[in-house]
Amino acid sequence: MENQKLLSLTRTVLEQPTAPFHEERVAAEILAQLAQCPHVTAERDDFGNIIAHYRRGNAEARYAFAAHMDHPGWVAGHFLGSVPPEYLREPQTKNFGDFAMWDLPPFELRDGQIHSRACDDLIGCVTILAMFQWLEEANTECACAGIFTRAEEVGFVGAIKLAQAARLSKTLTIISLETSAERPPARMGDGPIVRVGDRTSIFDSAATAALTNIAVKNEIAVQRCLMSGGTCEATAYQLYGYTSAALCIALGNYHNCGPEQKIASEFVSVSDLENFVKLCVAVARETSAPADATIALRERIEANVEKFRAYF
Repeated sequence: MENQKLLSLTRTVLEQPTAPFHEERVAAEILAQLAQCPHVTAERDDFGNIIAHYRRGNAEARYAFAAHMDHPGWVAGHFLGSVPPEYLREPQTKNFGDFAMWDLPPFELRDGQIHSRACDDLIGCVTILAMFQWLEEANTECACAGIFTRAEEVGFVGAIKLAQAARLSKTLTIISLETSAERPPARMGDGPIVRVGDRTSIFDSAATAALTNIAVKNEIAVQRCLMSGGTCEATAYQLYGYTSAALCIALGNYHNCGPEQKIASEFVSVSDLENFVKLCVAVARETSAPADATIALRERIEANVEKFRAYF
């Protein structure tokens, strides 16, 4: 996908206002974008989550890419989302009928970075849409799913409703896509992050190794980090028996918490976003079953043991 086309898509999605339980404008734009992909079918579940499937050819889907459509905001006079109290003392907000967001620009491009009132997790939604569009443009024969959920910021409500309804096959590996607060050793601009876990749990080891191997195979530079700044939907899906993994890119001003206790735009690196999409496309295209990472590791360790047999 061309850089300008990706940025245009990003602007279009980030311009849609959103808050927990008020994701309709984002959902409408997502459905409009999906409708442009001939090999994508989309439906909404009873809670309003969007489930999309790309299928071209006879391959069975192995991966589902998940992102959430909401962002912390003001609903019925209450702030919904995780933000320290000191940032809420003098709120400067913009109203959108039944909800309000911080009064910040929806999209700005500055010094190779995208600044927005809501990168988290609309950038994840953009990534799934861009992946579908890339697969369409390349006439790729594969199958994968995209999941767009509601009300993640108040406890993964949409993801839990989806998991409880068992609408997704347990044969799928669910990959949570996020923007996650930049914390060492993760560095913005150094590429997408294979997230081995979050603040709450560790994700499936074999699935995590498979993502790393696909990145290496496709010469996409990635970082491998825990990213313990928050809890993502991969944790929620695991609780309901799904194999889960996670990818993210580093985020500045997480949940709009800027320096000096001031509300500010979130921001991500454009190059990180480009490679985020490339990695998701590479994962979706992968047709071979992942090798058992534990067997490969055991073989390497045993080979090393043999090097020192003379000392036994």
